[in-house]
Amino acid sequence: MLTYRLNKYFLFVLVLFSSVAVFSQNVRKKSPPKKASQLTMKAGVFIDVNVPTYPASAYNIEQLVKNVLISGGSVCAAPNVSNVTVSPNQLATDTERAWGYFNKGTTNFPFNDGIVLVAGKARRAGNGYEGPGELSDQVPGSGINDPDLVAAVNPPDDLQDVVAVEFDFVPNSNQVKFNYLFASEEYTSGFPCGDFADSFALLLKKVGDPTYTNLAVLPNGAGPVSVTNIVPAGVGCTTLINEQYFAGLNTQNIETNFIGRTVPLTAVATVIPGQAYHFKLVLADAVDRRYDSAVFLQGGSFDIGMTIVDNNGNPLGQTVNMCDNTPQILKAQVSAVPGMTYKWYKDGVFIPFATNAIYTATSPGVYEVKTFVGGTECQKASITIIGGTSPLAQSATLKLCATPTRSTFNLEDAKPQISTTTGAVFKFYTTQADAQAQNNNFITNTTTYNGTDGQVIFVVVSNGAFCSKIVTLTLRREETPVAQLTAPKLRICSGESLVLTASGGVTYQWGDTSNTGGVRTVSPTQNTTYTVYAIGAQGCKSLQPATITIDVVPAIVSSLKGGQICQGDRILLDAGSGPGYTYEWNTGETSQAITVDTPGEYTVKISNGVCSKEFKTQVIRAVVPQIIKVDYNVNGTMVLTASNPSNGTLEYSVDNGFTWQASNVFSNVPKNTVISIRVKVKNTSCEGFLEYFTFVIKNVITPNGDKVNDIIDFSGVSGYKDFKGLVFDRYGREVFKAGKTRPYWDGYFQGKRLPTSSYWYQVTYEDPASKELAVKTGWILLKNLE
Repeated sequence: MLTYRLNKYFLFVLVLFSSVAVFSQNVRKKSPPKKASQLTMKAGVFIDVNVPTYPASAYNIEQLVKNVLISGGSVCAAPNVSNVTVSPNQLATDTERAWGYFNKGTTNFPFNDGIVLVAGKARRAGNGYEGPGELSDQVPGSGINDPDLVAAVNPPDDLQDVVAVEFDFVPNSNQVKFNYLFASEEYTSGFPCGDFADSFALLLKKVGDPTYTNLAVLPNGAGPVSVTNIVPAGVGCTTLINEQYFAGLNTQNIETNFIGRTVPLTAVATVIPGQAYHFKLVLADAVDRRYDSAVFLQGGSFDIGMTIVDNNGNPLGQTVNMCDNTPQILKAQVSAVPGMTYKWYKDGVFIPFATNAIYTATSPGVYEVKTFVGGTECQKASITIIGGTSPLAQSATLKLCATPTRSTFNLEDAKPQISTTTGAVFKFYTTQADAQAQNNNFITNTTTYNGTDGQVIFVVVSNGAFCSKIVTLTLRREETPVAQLTAPKLRICSGESLVLTASGGVTYQWGDTSNTGGVRTVSPTQNTTYTVYAIGAQGCKSLQPATITIDVVPAIVSSLKGGQICQGDRILLDAGSGPGYTYEWNTGETSQAITVDTPGEYTVKISNGVCSKEFKTQVIRAVVPQIIKVDYNVNGTMVLTASNPSNGTLEYSVDNGFTWQASNVFSNVPKNTVISIRVKVKNTSCEGFLEYFTFVIKNVITPNGDKVNDIIDFSGVSGYKDFKGLVFDRYGREVFKAGKTRPYWDGYFQGKRLPTSSYWYQVTYEDPASKELAVKTGWILLKNLE
């Protein structure tokens, strides 16, 4: 019984709604009929829809999308459109289909050609005048309340005669767009202010996403494209809605058979290049199927997409700034098709050889790139490069030497270090992020900035426009040091050194040296004042130098000399005199000079009331020197060599000590004479003695009894040890041998006078000085007169 009652109730409700719908249709169809005119009936005043004279009129829906809707048509389109469908699925041969190709013909319609979708029969949208009620059609096989369209426009009542075109598309740029206009028969008799919300939506989503975004919306968020959301004056409504998007009523009943239409609109979406998207273009009548609406999609307005991007594929937008003519890579991002070529233009002029997808701009200007396939221009994109010059800029360091009267940084002082460019504009930021953003968080108190040591300030140096550089300004802050200088004493003896110690800084600046250390050893020779500045770790210099004066007392000097003494000798040790000198000997004596007779080291300490100095000398036991070698030649030069065991200074004499000299060389010493040679250690009584015969043999004898050159005399050396004296004739026969009783040769041999001739002699003996065997040889000319 319950089931029966529910069924009866459902039937009642269904009948009731049907009656209301029929009633409402009958009520709204009392609108004024359209009237024909001379202009209406004139040939060529209506657009052409699916007219066979146009090849595109025979296109199926996929061909219309790829070859008409897409900019450039199929020759320019890469295979990035797929899965094209139309609903209801009417064939291109169906003359009563709800979609097709339109061409404005000779009319003033805003679009030259394109695709038309009609919630009725497409052919009745143009071609010729349709009388009252003749445009009203139903779309066989069409659906009701397409859920995607309903979700997009939220209509107040049912949506019928749904016509939809769908396809997948992979964009080449970051933007896709359609140009379209919406036309409807509903713009009459108050229908727009009721429930007759005939609507159009252009829906987009990523392939695989569950929901769409409606691109067919009015600018500035004014809502969907629907009869009830675009309400102009003159259609029977008291409230006007988005009237600025309405193009006007078709009072002349020309161009199309619709009562009114919108202005050309653009559907725009930001997309991801390379991402697959799904489009759905859907149109429907509202409430009933009597008064139809249509959407006209402008041919070529669906740009297959080309964007100018940088080398990393990032879109550059409409303008880009270029500083210092820094090369800017411009890349045409587009899906290429076989045979596609490129041309780049600057300021409207073709750039020679710029025929690749990538062009490097090196100067400001308006750059445009166009693509071609054969003779067909496919896409174009442009960008404006605005030029500028960056100021010179470099990172710098600003130092603050803080004093009681100055404790903050003046950032203005760093500007000349950072940039020398005239007119450069500086902004100082505490963070790099703010500097990069170039926002208003810059430092305003630049002349009294309370910075810290080591703080890094980020400086934006600009040309007053968009060209700028970011450099760093490192702050260095330290307290100005105070210099101090000390010494262990202020008076020194000349020749002495002392250590000066500076403090208060890390390094130091001395007035008399480049040395930067704080401790130095000085050896002034006269009264000297030393100055030093203290330098801090950050280079800050003390305001005043520290000073110290060192008085130099004359050096203590001494003429103290030692010497050598022989047994029994005495020597005077004199320390010398000086101002205020006092003496202290190691012998205990305090006089200036002392006399000693004992070898050894003697020390005296001399003081002058400020300084003291110790002097030492040696008294050495001398050893008697001996003559160990005598060199004598026929010229009378005698050279003496003596032993010197005590290594003292020697003096020599060849006149038995009457005269002495330091040189061991004597001149004019007589020949064949006994010389009394003496040698001694200077200033001592240590003397050595030697008698030496200056033996020189004559080489000519004339034994004639005149007592001149009568003999060769060997007697001067005959007494020497190992003496031998021999004379030989030219045949080597011995003709003379010296002896103690006859130490001379008179030219005789065995009592007979030898003939005049040359004879040879040989004399040997032990040298009394060197104790070595001396050998003298030579020739003798004997002249005997017969």
